[in-house]
Amino acid sequence: MLRWGLIPFWAKEQSSNYRMINARADTVFSKPAYKAAISRRRCLIPASGFFEWKRGERGKQPYMVRLRSDELFGMAGLWERWESSETGEVIESCAILTTRPNSAVGELHDRMPVIIPPDFYAHWLDPEVRSRDKIAPLLEPYPDEETLIQQVSKEVNNPANDNPSVIQPVE
Repeated sequence: MLRWGLIPFWAKEQSSNYRMINARADTVFSKPAYKAAISRRRCLIPASGFFEWKRGERGKQPYMVRLRSDELFGMAGLWERWESSETGEVIESCAILTTRPNSAVGELHDRMPVIIPPDFYAHWLDPEVRSRDKIAPLLEPYPDEETLIQQVSKEVNNPANDNPSVIQPVE
């Protein structure tokens, strides 16, 4: 299990200043917090969908984004192992990579998670694949035609509402 919110291995403490939940695909090769992880510690974060909100006249409306096939998918992730120099405590943490949106998601937000196609899972996870030119092509937006966006209930905004009805499409 990995803790969401990447803590760079070189951080002096596990301060929330270092916890990063998203890593931008366009800068991941140059940012010190991600350089080592993008070349050696990539992971897949399974999901059935993700949420985005669109501001409207009546406040923010949640939408669930999923695959048209309704299958689970793997979001590109990076993980890191941090160890406290004082206590020896070890935390393994992760972040999701984001990229520019496809045109469908672009109606809701200016970023979207990088979704790795199943045929490329082994390539993404292979620690021997380290060069930018072999990794960067996977960091593109997922195709519009394979993306389904559905308006869902505002009940999803409250973690206490932990039941399947919150992700059912609404008009």
